[in-house]
Amino acid sequence: MKLQTRYGGFTAAVNSRIAAILALVLCVAVATGIATAHAQSGQTASEPVKLAILGDSLAAGYGLAPAQAFPTRLQAALKEKGRNVTVINHGVSGDTTAGGLERIDWMMGDKPDIVMVELGGNDMLRALDPASTEKNLDAIIGKLKEAGATVWLVGMLAPRNFGPEYVKQFDGLFKTLADKHGVPLYPFFLDGVAQDPALNQPDGIHPNAKGVDVIVERILPFVTKNLDDAASVRRPARP
Repeated sequence: MKLQTRYGGFTAAVNSRIAAILALVLCVAVATGIATAHAQSGQTASEPVKLAILGDSLAAGYGLAPAQAFPTRLQAALKEKGRNVTVINHGVSGDTTAGGLERIDWMMGDKPDIVMVELGGNDMLRALDPASTEKNLDAIIGKLKEAGATVWLVGMLAPRNFGPEYVKQFDGLFKTLADKHGVPLYPFFLDGVAQDPALNQPDGIHPNAKGVDVIVERILPFVTKNLDDAASVRRPARP
């Protein structure tokens, strides 16, 4: 009777160890499968998402120290939220939508996963035909998507003294393009900052350091929401 009891105890111990070994093997297999999937897609678990800002002086940080520019401040805010995101500044002061279209290939050399398109303000300040701005932005979005990048569009608003017809055409083109291409739209980059002397440089156009922080604070929910959208972030494989 004692022998049977001991034998039963021995059997239970062996079975327990076998179960533990099988569980360990299963965990290793799962981990290996995940690592293989990342390797096949050209990614690693620690690899940051690359977010490029294709923009004008508002992105470039005109009149500000590099550490105060929008891309730098956005990356810092994302880091505080625990987000592993590298924000690349592809802002060029004075750039129009036509200029942005011409430098897409150069920008894509950084292999960004996401491109935030912040252009159109200089078109508007030069009173260019909104139809031309829309055509250029349409081509920019299409070209970026063809390259495998996820696109986010940032809108701009025309001054009301440009007249109701121009305002209607210019303001509305961003939503039209966002709907056409199915891309997320942040309606107004300067939301909460425009026409506030305390948040702008003396020219009344470019935000100061405090203004940039307001922009970052307001746009951050848009950025984090779309980072969480699995359908939005389709990271292309990298050679």
